[in-house]
Amino acid sequence: MQDYALLAAFIPTFFFVSVTPGMCMTLAMTLGMSIGVRRTLWMMLGELVGVALVALAAVLGVATVMLKHPMIFQGLKYLGGAYLIWLGINMWRAKGKMANLDQPRSIKRTALISQGFVTAIANPKGWAFMISLLPPFINLQQPMAPQLTALIGIIMCTELICMLAYANGGKSLRLFLSRGNNVRLLNRIAGSLMLGVGVWLALG
Repeated sequence: MQDYALLAAFIPTFFFVSVTPGMCMTLAMTLGMSIGVRRTLWMMLGELVGVALVALAAVLGVATVMLKHPMIFQGLKYLGGAYLIWLGINMWRAKGKMANLDQPRSIKRTALISQGFVTAIANPKGWAFMISLLPPFINLQQPMAPQLTALIGIIMCTELICMLAYANGGKSLRLFLSRGNNVRLLNRIAGSLMLGVGVWLALG
């Protein structure tokens, strides 16, 4: 039987943490600005899978393995950060037209999924948050499996809602700037955000 009091307390707690600007939310806004909300959904898919795995691993104690093998963790961070930085530089170099990132076939779906997945699992703050936040909302007197299912379901729904909000915000900014023919400014804003997320991911 679920402990509904704990679940009710977890929903607003995680929502306020999730809606706070971070790597995944900034990435959603940047991609929403540059490639549109529909294609950004592929990144969101990868991010949600990554967040679910981080949450599950944090509760089950797999995070201790990551601490024992920090080189693997660092490698993922550097690879993901380097890729985002490369995208940001390409967007900065685009001048009077939309960056190549805007072209429908310039980024494959698998690349977007991988981008979201790596950003989620290589985020040290995400690991720290899951490790510290989830245990207090688990009732050891109740079966573990249904509680984990409910908590991870809440996490994924909340993350999706917040990323959609950020992606639509990026789309609105794109439309606003495009009306004034400020495409170069749009590219540089999106590129700067992408560079920032890449550096954040690599050094955070």
